[in-house]
Amino acid sequence: MAALTLRLPDDKHERLKQLAKSRGMSVNKLMDEMTTLMLVEFDLKTRFQIRAARGEGKADRGLELLTKAKG
Repeated sequence: MAALTLRLPDDKHERLKQLAKSRGMSVNKLMDEMTTLMLVEFDLKTRFQIRAARGEGKADRGLELLTKAKG
């Protein structure tokens, strides 16, 4: 496992601590879950783009739905 040092403004760090506390987890676990979600989103987008390049399915519609689900 790797360690990562992240520099954040104090106010953002405090908000992350509050968010983690409200979810009953550490800031470390919160960041782990957030990065997992971002990587899943990236992987899905990449798969859609690969399928679109191959001419498979309706990748544009898939990307549109993915963007809509993201908010």
